Amino acid sequence: MDDQTQFSNFPKFSKDLPEEDMEMMMQNACDASAFLKALSHEGRLMILCHLVSGEKSVTELEELLSARQAAVSQQLARLRLEGLVTPRRDGKTIYYSLADERPEKVLGVVYELFCKPVQDAKNNG
Repeated sequence: MDDQTQFSNFPKFSKDLPEEDMEMMMQNACDASAFLKALSHEGRLMILCHLVSGEKSVTELEELLSARQAAVSQQLARLRLEGLVTPRRDGKTIYYSLADERPEKVLGVVYELFCKPVQDAKNNG
């Protein structure tokens, strides 16, 4: 995708932008900033990566991450606060899943930029 196509949905900025539009853009920037801050911790990012494949219990996440329950719970609490994951209780077990498609979309870009095997990148690029 070239830069022209990639940014074709971006608004055209001008000094004549109505104040209402500018306020909306500022609110959107604040929302995007909070979202990106939630993703900016490697533990939270790894949790979201695991949840892309489906719902996981806290115990499963602990095992997948080789992390203590307290650390996993702390990161899940932040992800819940930011509205990125949703919990579901089944007896004593709590399961988490992605709240919507936003984390998966961003993780797809992160994967392409940072995680894609070198051979795949050569074949597709």
